[in-house]
Amino acid sequence: RVTDLPPIEETAPPLGGARDLTQGPVARTLAVFALPALIVNILQSANGVIGSIFVGKMLGEAALAATATVNMIMFVVFATVFGFAMAGTILVGHAMGRKDIDEARRITGASVGLFAISGVLLAVTGWIATPTILRALATPEIVVAPATFYMRMVSLGLPLAFINMLLPSLLRGIGDSISPLRATIVNLGLCVALCPLLIPVMGIGGAALAAIIANSASVTYQLVHMYRQDAPLRLRGHELRLLIPDWGHARPLLTLGLPLGLSMIVMGVSQLGLIALINREGMETVAAFGAVNQLWAFLQMPAVAVGSAASAMAAQNIGAGRWHRINAIAWSGMGINFAMSGAMLLAITLFQRPLLGLFLPVASPAIAIGAHINMLLGWTHVMIGISTIVTSIVRANGAMIWPLINLFCTSILLRFAVGYIAYPSWGAEAIWAALGVPVVIATLWSLGYYRWGKWREKGIG
Repeated sequence: RVTDLPPIEETAPPLGGARDLTQGPVARTLAVFALPALIVNILQSANGVIGSIFVGKMLGEAALAATATVNMIMFVVFATVFGFAMAGTILVGHAMGRKDIDEARRITGASVGLFAISGVLLAVTGWIATPTILRALATPEIVVAPATFYMRMVSLGLPLAFINMLLPSLLRGIGDSISPLRATIVNLGLCVALCPLLIPVMGIGGAALAAIIANSASVTYQLVHMYRQDAPLRLRGHELRLLIPDWGHARPLLTLGLPLGLSMIVMGVSQLGLIALINREGMETVAAFGAVNQLWAFLQMPAVAVGSAASAMAAQNIGAGRWHRINAIAWSGMGINFAMSGAMLLAITLFQRPLLGLFLPVASPAIAIGAHINMLLGWTHVMIGISTIVTSIVRANGAMIWPLINLFCTSILLRFAVGYIAYPSWGAEAIWAALGVPVVIATLWSLGYYRWGKWREKGIG
């Protein structure tokens, strides 16, 4: 059995690429650690933006609407997987806080094995279920054919995409935020080079194939780097058997990852539920929402970057028993996020029409629609960042249920109530209200739970 493997010899100090996040000034350590993650998110968003520009300018509004629809569907898939990747960050962070490299490698093996299996299963499911999913979302008829082709191509790349999502999360758990940055640069460079070559030949599927090739190169780079640096997570010899998940290490990953994955599913279902309303507004509104989402991706980047950094930092400190640093991590994270998100929001709002014009034809009515949406809802991403930081920290100690309840009540019950009840009277304005009101309630709930909840009593294991 895998659990009967001989102990893996530890190396002290920690091996290549690892960083101790339990020492040094909290704000500076968090900012330095989060900065590469922020750059990663910028590059990943730039990747999506560039792909959308190529698709929109070379293939037109119908193709852009198709990618927007499929990207929303895939958000559910990738967000769920991201939840399990976050669980890997927490578990590895706790192990590294205890200086237990043996456990960190066992968690790595179980995680990679589970992600590979899941990727293959979902690739098959995605290929088969694509037409049914698109019809269920009331996708405009003109968009169905290109969306079907694009979604099936994306499904083929899911196994690689899952591993490419997991490895950076595990590396951040050991305090390495530089290697994921380098891998993202590789990914972006290939996408930029391949999209203009493949899209004219394959149409919308060319963008998906470019992503598959880029993910392959990114995964290859990360693995080669881990072995060259003798990173704590690398597996050799008999350790490779750890890739066959054993229940002892799969269980905590699933226990933490399931609520996190469900949280991501709730967010995805919330988005998909509103897509059905947005689609009723016609192709121009769908294209406008897809374009403004490309801009909002930049507003979400600080929250994701600082949240993942705060999670890894909190996990290491909790594992090391350094609880006196946790409040400083929370306040520093919220402050860093507020400054970053606020600056980005100001820039996007000032130049929103020319920025939207990057994705849409110059005379398209969708530009005005997108500008209106951004004016109504852009500010909510600053509040989302605050909620993300404190929620990431409480989850780092295994407190998963109350954040999940918060998300379900606000993003499903409240959002659908506002959207679907008010839509017959307010039309599109009800959709935008349904996106904004729940954010305010969720943020207040998150802050209240961090201050008065019993999450500090939970623990991992």
